[in-house]
Amino acid sequence: MIPFNKPYITGKELAYIEDAVASGKLSGNGKYTRLAQTFFEEKYQIKKTLLTTSCTDALEMAAILIGIEPGDEVIIPSYTFVSTANAFVLRGAKIVFADSRSDHPGVDEESLKSLITDKTKAIVPVHYAGVACDMDMIMDLASEHNLFVIEDAAQAVDSYYTSRSGKKLPLGSIGHLATFSFHETKNISSGEGGLLAINDEQFVHRAEIIWEKGTNRASFFRGEINKYGWVDIGSSFLPSEITAAFLWAQLEHLSEIQLKRILIWNRYNAHFSQKLESFGVQCPKIPSYADNNAHMYYIITKDGRQRDFILKRMKESGILAVFHYLSLHKSEYFHNCHDGRDLAFSDLYSDRLIRLPFFIELTVEQVDQISQTLLDILAEYEN
Repeated sequence: MIPFNKPYITGKELAYIEDAVASGKLSGNGKYTRLAQTFFEEKYQIKKTLLTTSCTDALEMAAILIGIEPGDEVIIPSYTFVSTANAFVLRGAKIVFADSRSDHPGVDEESLKSLITDKTKAIVPVHYAGVACDMDMIMDLASEHNLFVIEDAAQAVDSYYTSRSGKKLPLGSIGHLATFSFHETKNISSGEGGLLAINDEQFVHRAEIIWEKGTNRASFFRGEINKYGWVDIGSSFLPSEITAAFLWAQLEHLSEIQLKRILIWNRYNAHFSQKLESFGVQCPKIPSYADNNAHMYYIITKDGRQRDFILKRMKESGILAVFHYLSLHKSEYFHNCHDGRDLAFSDLYSDRLIRLPFFIELTVEQVDQISQTLLDILAEYEN
């Protein structure tokens, strides 16, 4: 069986974990936490970063930082993971779901303006598959209506957006805040883990307090105050040094990991770009302003019946391909709260999208096998 995902191990993880254990500093915000945070700040021009135990935690910190209160509205795409919504629901926000684009599962930027009311507090664009949303359009809207923008960059490590001025900007460095994931399915992994990126100076000091359970402990350890105490709300958001040590081993190999993933993505695309259309199946579309960090390779089938047939036959052939999100506006929890708008493209991707196996140790032969198997199954379906 070719699995859908297999976490990549660089070979240095255990050595760095052993070093962290030997140091006697395991509880977080130590050597490896600082190494990882500095890496993101310097490489991606982010003012301040804080490692978290998950991207979910980073989103929850963001919701606290922008002062979400009951009755505030937050606009997010329906086609995303539940954490994107949960972080704001937990603070009492009303979620207003946006549809996806016709050519890509990312949010339909053109639809956002019509969703803004006097209660809107934030827009949370999700860079699906590591492919950028149109951030110029989103930031212009936010500026016009005095809104916060929180980039959900869970899948977007080492991916970029080319602004209308021609400048290439790292995803996660554009919005007021941004969040990343280091879940085992992501390009860079620590098993579980995340990071909050802070691009607006006004949030830096308070973010450290929220991160440290509502205390000014970080200032104390820098020698800025002679004692620390409870000064704000917060929680236990920071990961242990064991998690940070694992992450650092991955970050050291970022270029190597990305090069291999891009080679795999391109090989899939070479197999499919001229062949899938005849079966009514679409390849991924990368907008001209977006980069491709090779987070995943997905296809869009012509209908749900074709998708189900492909998934079943792929599994029977020893290949684990999977679907992805279900529209959140139709979820058991939320459907009674939705305003009734038809989010047709979110539902389309829920019904038709397939993700193919994608991990760094996939061999050329396996990619070729997966690709040919899929083409054979499509031919079988047509007959």
